[in-house]
Amino acid sequence: MSDFKAWEQKAHAKDWLLFPQNIGQQLSLDETAFSNGDLYTILTNKKAKGKKGALVAMIRGTKAEEAIKILQKIPLKQRNQVKEVTLDMAGNMGLVVKKSFPNAVQVIDRFHVQKLALDALQEIRIKHRWEALDTENDAIEKARTKNLKHSPEILPNGDTLKQLLARSRYLLYKSNDKWTVNQSIRAKVLFEKYPDIEKAYKLCQNLSWIFNQTKDKTSALIRLAKWDEKVRQAAFKSFNTIARTMSIHYKNILNYFDNRSTNASAESFNAKIKAFRAQFRGVRNVEFFLFRLTNIFA
Repeated sequence: MSDFKAWEQKAHAKDWLLFPQNIGQQLSLDETAFSNGDLYTILTNKKAKGKKGALVAMIRGTKAEEAIKILQKIPLKQRNQVKEVTLDMAGNMGLVVKKSFPNAVQVIDRFHVQKLALDALQEIRIKHRWEALDTENDAIEKARTKNLKHSPEILPNGDTLKQLLARSRYLLYKSNDKWTVNQSIRAKVLFEKYPDIEKAYKLCQNLSWIFNQTKDKTSALIRLAKWDEKVRQAAFKSFNTIARTMSIHYKNILNYFDNRSTNASAESFNAKIKAFRAQFRGVRNVEFFLFRLTNIFA
C-alpha cells in the first residue's frame, strides 16, 4: 500500500539517500546520531523550513570522501547554484562543502561558537564544584575523628557551597536580564565567592552581544579582536583554546554577518528526526523508517 517495495532508493537507503530536486541556494550541513549510535551526515534546504522538500541528502557516516562521492552524483550545474552553506567547525564538513559546492560561501554557525564558550564557563564551575565536594568530605572526616557533627556553611541565599555551584548551572546559560529573582540572588553570592566565574560569564555574554548587535563584518572583526584580547588577559586555558580555534576559522565565522545565517534549521531538522524515531519507539526496519522519513521531508 505504501509503495515501499517499489521505492527507487531502497537498494542503497541504509548508506545514502539523495534528492537533487530539493537543492537550493542556501543549505545547512550537519550530522546526527540516527539509529544504534550510527552518525549520518545530513544536507537540508533552508528554504523548505523543515517541511516537504527540506531533505537534500542523508549519508551514513561522517567521512568527507564518502559524502563528497555521493554529493557529486548531483549534476555540477545544480551544485553551482548553491550560494551559501551553514555548518559547524568540523574540518570534514568544510572539505565536503569546498569539494561539492565550489561557488558556496561557508558560514560557521554562531551557536556552535557560543556553545564552546559556554562549555568553557561550565568547566570552570564544575572544577570549583569538585573542589567544594573534596573540601566538604575532608571536613566531615575531620569532624568524625573528633566525634563531632559536621555543619556545612549556609550562604546568604540558603545554599551550601556545593549546592550553590550545582544550582548555578542554568543561570550561567542566560543573560542577567532573564534571571528570576532567586537566580539573581544566587548569582550575586556565586560571583562574590568565585570572581573567576563572573569574569568567564562576562566573556560569554560579551561574545553573545557581538553576534547580536554587530551589523557588518568590519565592526565584527574589530570587536572579536578586542574580545580575543580580553580572553588573553583573563588567562583561562579553555577560553584561550576557543580564541585560537576562532582565529583559525575567523573568515567563515565572519561570513555570518553577511546574511546572519545560522544552522538552526539543521538542528531543528535533527530534532524532528529524533522525535519521529521516538514516536515509533525506535527503529526496527531502517529502510522502511527512511522511506517514511523521506515521504514527509523529501
